[in-house]
Amino acid sequence: MSTLLRRTRELVGEAAALAAGTRIEPMITAVAARIDEPLRVAIAGRVKAGKSTLLNALVGQDLAATDAGECTRIVTWFRHGPSYRVMLFPTQGPPAQLPFPQSGSLASIDLAGHTPDLVSRMVVDWPSRRLQAMTLIDTPGMGSINDEISARSRVLLTPEGPTGSGADAVVYLMRHMHADDVSFLEAFHETEGQGRPVNTVGVLARADEVGHARTDALDSAARIAARYAADPRVRRLCHTVVPVAGLLAACGATLRQAEYAALVALAALPAETREGLLLTTDRFISAEVGVDPATRLELARRLGLFGIRSSLELIASGEAADASALAAHLQRLSGITGLHELLTTRFAARADVLKARTAILALEALFAGSPPPPDLQRRFDALVAGAHELTELRLIDALREDPTLLPGDDGSAERLLGSYGADPRTRLGLGELADLGQVRQSALTTLARWQREAEDPLATRATATAARILVRTCEGMLV
Repeated sequence: MSTLLRRTRELVGEAAALAAGTRIEPMITAVAARIDEPLRVAIAGRVKAGKSTLLNALVGQDLAATDAGECTRIVTWFRHGPSYRVMLFPTQGPPAQLPFPQSGSLASIDLAGHTPDLVSRMVVDWPSRRLQAMTLIDTPGMGSINDEISARSRVLLTPEGPTGSGADAVVYLMRHMHADDVSFLEAFHETEGQGRPVNTVGVLARADEVGHARTDALDSAARIAARYAADPRVRRLCHTVVPVAGLLAACGATLRQAEYAALVALAALPAETREGLLLTTDRFISAEVGVDPATRLELARRLGLFGIRSSLELIASGEAADASALAAHLQRLSGITGLHELLTTRFAARADVLKARTAILALEALFAGSPPPPDLQRRFDALVAGAHELTELRLIDALREDPTLLPGDDGSAERLLGSYGADPRTRLGLGELADLGQVRQSALTTLARWQREAEDPLATRATATAARILVRTCEGMLV
Protein backbone atom coordinates (compact mmCIF):
# COMPACT_ATOMS: atom_id res chain seq x y z
CA MET A 1 0.00 0.00 0.00
CA SER A 2 1.36 3.41 -0.97
CA THR A 3 2.01 6.12 1.63
CA LEU A 4 -0.84 8.21 0.21
CA LEU A 5 -3.37 5.37 0.43
CA ARG A 6 -2.18 4.38 3.92
CA ARG A 7 -2.56 7.94 5.24
CA THR A 8 -5.95 8.23 3.56
CA ARG A 9 -7.02 4.97 5.16
CA GLU A 10 -5.98 6.23 8.60
CA LEU A 11 -8.02 9.40 8.17
CA VAL A 12 -11.06 7.45 6.99
CA GLY A 13 -10.70 5.19 10.02
CA GLU A 14 -10.67 8.18 12.38
CA ALA A 15 -13.66 9.71 10.60
CA ALA A 16 -15.52 6.38 10.93
CA ALA A 17 -14.86 6.29 14.69
CA LEU A 18 -16.17 9.83 15.09
CA ALA A 19 -19.22 9.11 12.94
CA ALA A 20 -20.30 6.02 14.93
CA GLY A 21 -24.01 6.20 15.57
CA THR A 22 -24.61 9.18 13.27
CA ARG A 23 -26.45 9.37 9.94
CA ILE A 24 -23.18 9.48 7.97
CA GLU A 25 -21.73 6.31 9.54
CA PRO A 26 -22.92 4.02 6.68
CA MET A 27 -21.39 6.34 4.07
CA ILE A 28 -17.99 6.47 5.79
CA THR A 29 -18.10 2.71 6.34
CA ALA A 30 -18.62 2.30 2.58
CA VAL A 31 -15.67 4.60 1.84
CA ALA A 32 -13.46 2.57 4.23
CA ALA A 33 -14.49 -0.73 2.65
CA ARG A 34 -13.80 0.58 -0.84
CA ILE A 35 -10.17 1.33 0.01
CA ASP A 36 -9.55 -2.38 0.57
CA GLU A 37 -11.31 -3.47 -2.62
CA PRO A 38 -9.65 -3.98 -6.02
CA LEU A 39 -9.87 -1.09 -8.45
CA ARG A 40 -13.33 -0.72 -9.99
CA VAL A 41 -13.29 -0.47 -13.80
CA ALA A 42 -16.57 0.13 -15.62
CA ILE A 43 -17.14 -1.00 -19.21
CA ALA A 44 -19.45 1.60 -20.79
CA GLY A 45 -20.69 2.60 -24.22
CA ARG A 46 -23.69 2.88 -26.49
CA VAL A 47 -26.15 0.05 -27.10
CA LYS A 48 -24.65 -2.85 -29.10
CA ALA A 49 -21.13 -1.44 -28.84
CA GLY A 50 -19.87 -4.84 -27.68
CA LYS A 51 -19.40 -4.17 -23.94
CA SER A 52 -20.37 -7.63 -22.69
CA THR A 53 -18.31 -9.35 -25.39
CA LEU A 54 -15.27 -7.31 -24.37
CA LEU A 55 -15.83 -8.11 -20.71
CA ASN A 56 -15.97 -11.84 -21.50
CA ALA A 57 -12.68 -11.47 -23.36
CA LEU A 58 -11.05 -9.71 -20.40
CA VAL A 59 -12.29 -12.32 -17.92
CA GLY A 60 -11.56 -15.25 -20.26
CA GLN A 61 -15.01 -16.78 -19.79
CA ASP A 62 -18.45 -16.41 -21.41
CA LEU A 63 -19.98 -14.92 -18.28
CA ALA A 64 -21.76 -11.73 -19.35
CA ALA A 65 -24.93 -12.03 -21.41
CA THR A 66 -24.29 -10.78 -24.95
CA ASP A 67 -27.81 -10.94 -26.36
CA ALA A 68 -30.74 -8.60 -25.81
CA GLY A 69 -31.94 -10.46 -22.71
CA GLU A 70 -32.84 -9.10 -19.30
CA CYS A 71 -29.31 -9.22 -17.89
CA THR A 72 -28.09 -6.69 -20.42
CA ARG A 73 -30.42 -4.18 -18.70
CA ILE A 74 -28.80 -4.62 -15.27
CA VAL A 75 -25.55 -3.16 -13.96
CA THR A 76 -23.47 -6.27 -13.24
CA TRP A 77 -20.29 -6.44 -11.18
CA PHE A 78 -17.74 -9.20 -11.82
CA ARG A 79 -15.27 -9.64 -8.97
CA HIS A 80 -12.81 -12.24 -7.76
CA GLY A 81 -14.24 -14.56 -5.14
CA PRO A 82 -13.43 -17.90 -3.49
CA SER A 83 -16.48 -19.59 -5.06
CA TYR A 84 -19.07 -19.11 -7.78
CA ARG A 85 -21.93 -16.91 -6.56
CA VAL A 86 -24.50 -14.45 -7.89
CA MET A 87 -26.05 -11.87 -5.56
CA LEU A 88 -28.97 -9.71 -6.68
CA PHE A 89 -29.52 -6.32 -5.03
CA PRO A 90 -33.08 -5.00 -5.48
CA THR A 91 -33.79 -1.28 -5.34
CA GLN A 92 -35.86 -2.07 -2.25
CA GLY A 93 -35.46 -4.92 0.18
CA PRO A 94 -32.58 -7.24 1.14
CA PRO A 95 -30.16 -8.82 -1.36
CA ALA A 96 -30.91 -12.32 -2.62
CA GLN A 97 -28.56 -15.08 -3.74
CA LEU A 98 -29.48 -16.58 -7.10
CA PRO A 99 -28.65 -20.11 -8.28
CA PHE A 100 -25.52 -19.99 -10.39
CA PRO A 101 -26.50 -20.96 -13.98
CA GLN A 102 -25.24 -24.39 -15.01
CA SER A 103 -24.23 -22.99 -18.40
CA GLY A 104 -21.80 -20.60 -16.68
CA SER A 105 -23.38 -17.66 -18.53
CA LEU A 106 -25.74 -15.05 -17.11
CA ALA A 107 -27.74 -15.30 -20.34
CA SER A 108 -29.56 -18.27 -18.78
CA ILE A 109 -29.90 -17.00 -15.20
CA ASP A 110 -33.25 -16.98 -13.41
CA LEU A 111 -33.91 -13.64 -11.69
CA ALA A 112 -36.25 -15.39 -9.24
CA GLY A 113 -39.23 -13.21 -10.09
CA HIS A 114 -37.38 -9.90 -9.95
CA THR A 115 -37.89 -7.56 -12.90
CA PRO A 116 -34.79 -5.74 -14.21
CA ASP A 117 -36.46 -2.39 -13.56
CA LEU A 118 -36.40 -3.08 -9.82
CA VAL A 119 -32.83 -4.41 -9.64
CA SER A 120 -30.07 -2.05 -8.49
CA ARG A 121 -27.22 -4.36 -9.52
CA MET A 122 -26.00 -7.95 -9.66
CA VAL A 123 -22.67 -9.01 -8.21
CA VAL A 124 -21.00 -12.10 -9.66
CA ASP A 125 -18.17 -13.74 -7.71
CA TRP A 126 -15.88 -15.77 -9.95
CA PRO A 127 -12.53 -17.34 -8.97
CA SER A 128 -10.31 -15.73 -11.60
CA ARG A 129 -6.74 -14.49 -11.52
CA ARG A 130 -7.77 -11.80 -14.03
CA LEU A 131 -10.25 -10.32 -11.53
CA GLN A 132 -7.83 -10.14 -8.60
CA ALA A 133 -6.42 -6.75 -9.61
CA MET A 134 -9.67 -5.13 -10.67
CA THR A 135 -13.43 -5.55 -10.45
CA LEU A 136 -15.11 -5.18 -13.86
CA ILE A 137 -18.55 -3.57 -14.10
CA ASP A 138 -20.73 -4.28 -17.13
CA THR A 139 -23.17 -1.42 -17.73
CA PRO A 140 -26.36 -1.15 -19.81
CA GLY A 141 -25.90 0.67 -23.10
CA MET A 142 -26.33 4.40 -23.47
CA GLY A 143 -28.63 5.65 -26.22
CA SER A 144 -31.26 2.97 -25.56
CA ILE A 145 -34.84 3.66 -26.63
CA ASN A 146 -35.64 2.99 -22.96
CA ASP A 147 -34.31 6.01 -21.08
CA GLU A 148 -34.41 4.16 -17.75
CA ILE A 149 -31.90 1.59 -19.01
CA SER A 150 -29.41 4.25 -20.16
CA ALA A 151 -29.91 6.16 -16.91
CA ARG A 152 -28.49 3.25 -14.88
CA SER A 153 -25.07 3.66 -16.48
CA ARG A 154 -25.13 7.41 -15.95
CA VAL A 155 -26.09 6.99 -12.28
CA LEU A 156 -23.20 4.57 -11.74
CA LEU A 157 -20.61 6.79 -13.39
CA THR A 158 -21.84 10.34 -12.77
CA PRO A 159 -23.82 10.26 -9.54
CA GLU A 160 -24.70 13.04 -7.14
CA GLY A 161 -23.76 12.81 -3.48
CA PRO A 162 -20.82 12.12 -1.19
CA THR A 163 -19.99 8.57 -2.23
CA GLY A 164 -18.63 9.67 -5.61
CA SER A 165 -18.62 7.62 -8.78
CA GLY A 166 -19.26 3.89 -8.57
CA ALA A 167 -16.16 3.33 -10.72
CA ASP A 168 -12.53 4.37 -10.26
CA ALA A 169 -11.83 4.12 -13.99
CA VAL A 170 -13.76 3.67 -17.24
CA VAL A 171 -13.23 1.78 -20.47
CA TYR A 172 -15.54 3.49 -22.96
CA LEU A 173 -16.50 1.65 -26.16
CA MET A 174 -17.41 3.46 -29.36
CA ARG A 175 -17.99 2.28 -32.91
CA HIS A 176 -17.95 5.76 -34.42
CA MET A 177 -17.35 9.11 -32.80
CA HIS A 178 -21.00 9.85 -32.08
CA ALA A 179 -22.16 13.08 -30.42
CA ASP A 180 -23.60 11.01 -27.55
CA ASP A 181 -20.16 9.52 -26.90
CA VAL A 182 -18.57 12.93 -26.49
CA SER A 183 -21.44 14.24 -24.35
CA PHE A 184 -21.28 11.23 -22.02
CA LEU A 185 -17.52 11.49 -21.61
CA GLU A 186 -17.90 15.20 -20.91
CA ALA A 187 -20.52 14.45 -18.26
CA PHE A 188 -18.23 11.87 -16.62
CA HIS A 189 -15.33 14.30 -16.94
CA GLU A 190 -17.27 17.08 -15.23
CA THR A 191 -18.22 14.98 -12.19
CA GLU A 192 -16.12 16.56 -9.48
CA GLY A 193 -12.72 14.89 -9.55
CA GLN A 194 -13.96 11.58 -10.96
CA GLY A 195 -13.73 11.51 -14.73
CA ARG A 196 -10.28 12.46 -15.92
CA PRO A 197 -8.23 11.51 -18.99
CA VAL A 198 -5.83 9.54 -16.80
CA ASN A 199 -8.56 7.09 -15.74
CA THR A 200 -10.54 6.85 -18.99
CA VAL A 201 -9.54 4.69 -21.98
CA GLY A 202 -11.47 4.74 -25.23
CA VAL A 203 -11.93 1.57 -27.28
CA LEU A 204 -12.82 1.56 -30.97
CA ALA A 205 -15.01 -1.50 -30.63
CA ARG A 206 -15.87 -4.21 -33.16
CA ALA A 207 -12.74 -3.24 -35.07
CA ASP A 208 -13.05 -6.31 -37.30
CA GLU A 209 -16.24 -4.86 -38.82
CA VAL A 210 -14.54 -1.72 -40.15
CA GLY A 211 -14.85 -1.55 -43.95
CA HIS A 212 -17.27 -4.48 -44.15
CA ALA A 213 -14.80 -6.89 -42.52
CA ARG A 214 -12.20 -6.58 -45.29
CA THR A 215 -8.84 -8.28 -44.83
CA ASP A 216 -7.29 -4.95 -43.84
CA ALA A 217 -10.08 -4.12 -41.35
CA LEU A 218 -7.84 -4.09 -38.29
CA ASP A 219 -5.23 -1.87 -39.97
CA SER A 220 -7.97 0.58 -40.92
CA ALA A 221 -9.34 0.45 -37.36
CA ALA A 222 -5.90 1.24 -35.96
CA ARG A 223 -5.66 4.35 -38.15
CA ILE A 224 -9.14 5.48 -37.12
CA ALA A 225 -8.36 4.93 -33.43
CA ALA A 226 -5.16 6.98 -33.76
CA ARG A 227 -7.13 9.78 -35.41
CA TYR A 228 -9.68 9.74 -32.59
CA ALA A 229 -6.93 9.75 -29.95
CA ALA A 230 -5.39 12.86 -31.54
CA ASP A 231 -8.72 14.69 -31.76
CA PRO A 232 -8.58 17.56 -29.21
CA ARG A 233 -12.15 16.83 -28.05
CA VAL A 234 -11.27 13.21 -27.27
CA ARG A 235 -7.74 13.88 -26.01
CA ARG A 236 -9.00 15.97 -23.12
CA LEU A 237 -11.47 13.24 -22.16
CA CYS A 238 -9.59 9.96 -22.80
CA HIS A 239 -6.07 8.80 -22.07
CA THR A 240 -5.97 7.12 -25.48
CA VAL A 241 -8.12 5.16 -27.94
CA VAL A 242 -7.25 1.59 -28.95
CA PRO A 243 -8.92 -0.70 -31.52
CA VAL A 244 -10.25 -4.04 -30.25
CA ALA A 245 -12.14 -6.81 -32.08
CA GLY A 246 -14.18 -8.16 -29.18
CA LEU A 247 -15.47 -11.26 -30.97
CA LEU A 248 -11.95 -12.41 -31.85
CA ALA A 249 -10.74 -11.72 -28.33
CA ALA A 250 -13.62 -13.51 -26.63
CA CYS A 251 -13.46 -16.52 -28.96
CA GLY A 252 -9.68 -16.68 -28.59
CA ALA A 253 -10.09 -16.80 -24.81
CA THR A 254 -12.76 -19.52 -24.93
CA LEU A 255 -12.11 -21.46 -28.18
CA ARG A 256 -13.48 -25.01 -28.09
CA GLN A 257 -11.89 -28.03 -29.70
CA ALA A 258 -15.08 -28.76 -31.66
CA GLU A 259 -14.99 -25.27 -33.15
CA TYR A 260 -11.37 -25.73 -34.18
CA ALA A 261 -12.24 -29.08 -35.82
CA ALA A 262 -15.04 -27.42 -37.83
CA LEU A 263 -12.67 -24.67 -38.96
CA VAL A 264 -10.10 -27.27 -40.01
CA ALA A 265 -12.74 -28.96 -42.18
CA LEU A 266 -13.64 -25.64 -43.79
CA ALA A 267 -9.97 -24.74 -44.33
CA ALA A 268 -9.54 -27.99 -46.27
CA LEU A 269 -12.01 -26.78 -48.93
CA PRO A 270 -10.62 -25.42 -52.20
CA ALA A 271 -9.61 -21.77 -51.98
CA GLU A 272 -12.29 -20.66 -54.47
CA THR A 273 -14.99 -22.41 -52.46
CA ARG A 274 -13.80 -20.78 -49.25
CA GLU A 275 -13.84 -17.33 -50.84
CA GLY A 276 -17.36 -17.88 -52.12
CA LEU A 277 -18.52 -18.93 -48.67
CA LEU A 278 -17.20 -15.75 -47.08
CA LEU A 279 -18.92 -13.25 -49.38
CA THR A 280 -21.84 -12.86 -46.94
CA THR A 281 -22.92 -14.35 -43.63
CA ASP A 282 -26.06 -15.83 -45.21
CA ARG A 283 -24.01 -17.64 -47.86
CA PHE A 284 -21.59 -18.95 -45.23
CA ILE A 285 -24.45 -20.44 -43.21
CA SER A 286 -26.66 -21.78 -46.02
CA ALA A 287 -24.12 -23.11 -48.55
CA GLU A 288 -23.90 -26.86 -49.16
CA VAL A 289 -20.57 -27.89 -47.64
CA GLY A 290 -19.36 -30.61 -45.30
CA VAL A 291 -19.86 -28.75 -42.01
CA ASP A 292 -23.51 -28.64 -40.89
CA PRO A 293 -25.35 -25.26 -40.97
CA ALA A 294 -25.95 -25.17 -37.20
CA THR A 295 -22.21 -25.35 -36.55
CA ARG A 296 -21.53 -22.66 -39.15
CA LEU A 297 -24.19 -20.43 -37.58
CA GLU A 298 -22.46 -20.76 -34.22
CA LEU A 299 -19.08 -19.98 -35.81
CA ALA A 300 -20.55 -16.87 -37.42
CA ARG A 301 -21.99 -15.79 -34.07
CA ARG A 302 -18.75 -16.43 -32.23
CA LEU A 303 -16.20 -15.16 -34.77
CA GLY A 304 -17.89 -13.03 -37.42
CA LEU A 305 -16.82 -13.14 -41.06
CA PHE A 306 -13.46 -11.48 -40.42
CA GLY A 307 -12.64 -13.95 -37.64
CA ILE A 308 -13.64 -16.93 -39.74
CA ARG A 309 -11.61 -15.71 -42.72
CA SER A 310 -8.55 -15.09 -40.53
CA SER A 311 -8.90 -18.48 -38.83
CA LEU A 312 -9.15 -20.36 -42.13
CA GLU A 313 -6.08 -18.57 -43.48
CA LEU A 314 -4.06 -19.33 -40.34
CA ILE A 315 -5.04 -23.00 -40.44
CA ALA A 316 -4.47 -23.37 -44.18
CA SER A 317 -1.02 -21.80 -43.91
CA GLY A 318 0.00 -24.09 -41.06
CA GLU A 319 0.40 -21.21 -38.55
CA ALA A 320 -2.43 -22.56 -36.37
CA ALA A 321 -1.61 -26.25 -36.11
CA ASP A 322 -3.87 -26.80 -33.10
CA ALA A 323 -6.63 -25.07 -31.13
CA SER A 324 -4.29 -23.40 -28.65
CA ALA A 325 -2.19 -21.90 -31.46
CA LEU A 326 -5.29 -20.53 -33.18
CA ALA A 327 -6.56 -19.10 -29.89
CA ALA A 328 -3.26 -17.30 -29.36
CA HIS A 329 -3.35 -15.85 -32.90
CA LEU A 330 -6.93 -14.63 -32.42
CA GLN A 331 -6.00 -12.93 -29.16
CA ARG A 332 -3.05 -11.20 -30.82
CA LEU A 333 -5.10 -10.11 -33.84
CA SER A 334 -7.96 -8.79 -31.71
CA GLY A 335 -5.97 -6.07 -29.95
CA ILE A 336 -7.10 -7.30 -26.52
CA THR A 337 -3.46 -7.73 -25.44
CA GLY A 338 -2.81 -4.01 -25.88
CA LEU A 339 -5.95 -3.11 -23.93
CA HIS A 340 -5.05 -5.52 -21.15
CA GLU A 341 -1.58 -3.96 -20.96
CA LEU A 342 -3.19 -0.53 -20.66
CA LEU A 343 -5.39 -1.74 -17.84
CA THR A 344 -2.48 -3.26 -15.93
CA THR A 345 0.12 -0.54 -16.52
CA ARG A 346 -2.11 2.56 -16.44
CA PHE A 347 -4.98 1.56 -14.16
CA ALA A 348 -3.88 -1.26 -11.87
CA ALA A 349 -0.36 0.14 -11.43
CA ARG A 350 -1.78 3.40 -10.09
CA ALA A 351 -4.74 1.79 -8.31
CA ASP A 352 -3.61 3.16 -4.93
CA VAL A 353 -3.65 6.74 -6.22
CA LEU A 354 -7.04 6.35 -7.93
CA LYS A 355 -8.60 4.73 -4.85
CA ALA A 356 -7.08 7.34 -2.54
CA ARG A 357 -8.47 10.10 -4.72
CA THR A 358 -11.92 8.49 -4.68
CA ALA A 359 -11.82 8.28 -0.86
CA ILE A 360 -10.52 11.86 -0.49
CA LEU A 361 -13.30 13.21 -2.70
CA ALA A 362 -15.88 11.29 -0.68
CA LEU A 363 -14.48 12.62 2.61
CA GLU A 364 -14.41 16.12 1.19
CA ALA A 365 -18.11 15.91 0.31
CA LEU A 366 -18.99 14.43 3.71
CA PHE A 367 -16.99 17.04 5.61
CA ALA A 368 -18.76 19.81 3.68
CA GLY A 369 -22.07 18.69 5.18
CA SER A 370 -20.78 17.51 8.56
CA PRO A 371 -17.61 19.41 9.54
CA PRO A 372 -15.13 17.22 11.48
CA PRO A 373 -13.16 18.31 14.57
CA PRO A 374 -10.56 21.00 13.71
CA ASP A 375 -7.60 18.65 14.24
CA LEU A 376 -8.96 16.06 11.78
CA GLN A 377 -9.80 18.80 9.27
CA ARG A 378 -6.24 20.17 9.49
CA ARG A 379 -4.70 16.77 8.88
CA PHE A 380 -7.09 16.14 6.01
CA ASP A 381 -6.13 19.46 4.43
CA ALA A 382 -2.44 18.66 4.93
CA LEU A 383 -2.91 15.26 3.26
CA VAL A 384 -4.56 16.81 0.21
CA ALA A 385 -2.03 19.63 -0.06
CA GLY A 386 0.97 17.33 0.34
CA ALA A 387 -0.16 14.51 -1.95
CA HIS A 388 2.17 14.97 -4.92
CA GLU A 389 0.53 12.01 -6.68
CA LEU A 390 -2.74 13.96 -6.84
CA THR A 391 -0.88 17.06 -8.02
CA GLU A 392 0.58 14.99 -10.86
CA LEU A 393 -2.90 13.85 -11.89
CA ARG A 394 -4.14 17.43 -11.92
CA LEU A 395 -1.21 18.52 -14.09
CA ILE A 396 -1.87 15.68 -16.56
CA ASP A 397 -5.44 16.96 -16.81
CA ALA A 398 -4.20 20.52 -17.32
CA LEU A 399 -1.81 19.46 -20.10
CA ARG A 400 -4.65 17.62 -21.83
CA GLU A 401 -6.86 20.69 -21.58
CA ASP A 402 -4.13 23.12 -22.70
CA PRO A 403 -1.20 21.60 -24.64
CA THR A 404 0.47 25.06 -24.74
CA LEU A 405 0.90 25.11 -20.97
CA LEU A 406 4.50 23.91 -21.42
CA PRO A 407 5.71 25.49 -24.71
CA GLY A 408 7.97 23.23 -26.74
CA ASP A 409 7.15 20.09 -24.76
CA ASP A 410 7.08 16.98 -26.95
CA GLY A 411 4.89 14.93 -24.61
CA SER A 412 7.73 13.98 -22.29
CA ALA A 413 6.17 15.98 -19.44
CA GLU A 414 3.03 13.84 -19.41
CA ARG A 415 5.16 10.71 -19.56
CA LEU A 416 7.30 12.00 -16.66
CA LEU A 417 4.15 12.52 -14.60
CA GLY A 418 3.35 8.81 -14.90
CA SER A 419 0.62 8.95 -17.54
CA TYR A 420 2.14 5.96 -19.36
CA GLY A 421 3.25 4.02 -16.29
CA ALA A 422 4.55 4.78 -12.80
CA ASP A 423 7.90 3.00 -13.06
CA PRO A 424 10.87 5.44 -13.19
CA ARG A 425 12.21 3.88 -16.38
CA THR A 426 8.86 4.43 -18.10
CA ARG A 427 8.59 7.96 -16.75
CA LEU A 428 12.03 8.82 -18.08
CA GLY A 429 11.54 7.13 -21.44
CA LEU A 430 14.23 4.50 -20.78
CA GLY A 431 14.19 0.86 -21.78
CA GLU A 432 13.32 -1.91 -19.34
CA LEU A 433 16.99 -2.99 -19.16
CA ALA A 434 18.34 0.42 -18.10
CA ASP A 435 20.40 0.03 -14.92
CA LEU A 436 20.13 2.23 -11.83
CA GLY A 437 23.06 4.35 -12.92
CA GLN A 438 21.35 5.18 -16.21
CA VAL A 439 18.10 5.92 -14.40
CA ARG A 440 19.86 8.27 -11.98
CA GLN A 441 21.73 10.11 -14.73
CA SER A 442 18.57 10.53 -16.80
CA ALA A 443 16.67 11.79 -13.74
CA LEU A 444 19.42 14.35 -13.00
CA THR A 445 19.40 15.58 -16.61
CA THR A 446 15.62 15.84 -16.61
CA LEU A 447 15.66 17.60 -13.24
CA ALA A 448 18.07 20.22 -14.56
CA ARG A 449 15.86 20.82 -17.59
CA TRP A 450 12.72 21.52 -15.55
CA GLN A 451 14.64 23.60 -13.02
CA ARG A 452 15.66 25.87 -15.88
CA GLU A 453 12.06 26.05 -17.05
CA ALA A 454 10.82 26.87 -13.54
CA GLU A 455 13.36 29.67 -13.13
CA ASP A 456 12.93 31.17 -16.61
CA PRO A 457 12.03 34.87 -16.05
CA LEU A 458 10.02 34.90 -19.30
CA ALA A 459 7.84 31.94 -18.31
CA THR A 460 4.23 32.58 -17.35
CA ARG A 461 3.16 31.85 -13.80
CA ALA A 462 1.20 28.77 -14.94
CA THR A 463 4.19 27.42 -16.87
CA ALA A 464 6.57 27.98 -13.95
CA THR A 465 4.17 26.25 -11.57
CA ALA A 466 3.87 23.25 -13.88
CA ALA A 467 7.67 23.08 -14.20
CA ARG A 468 8.07 23.11 -10.41
CA ILE A 469 5.71 20.12 -10.16
CA LEU A 470 7.93 18.26 -12.64
CA VAL A 471 11.00 19.25 -10.60
CA ARG A 472 9.44 17.66 -7.52
CA THR A 473 8.63 14.51 -9.51
CA CYS A 474 12.30 14.21 -10.53
CA GLU A 475 13.45 14.82 -6.95
CA GLY A 476 11.11 12.11 -5.75
CA MET A 477 12.59 9.60 -8.21
CA LEU A 478 16.13 10.50 -7.15
CA VAL A 479 15.23 10.00 -3.48
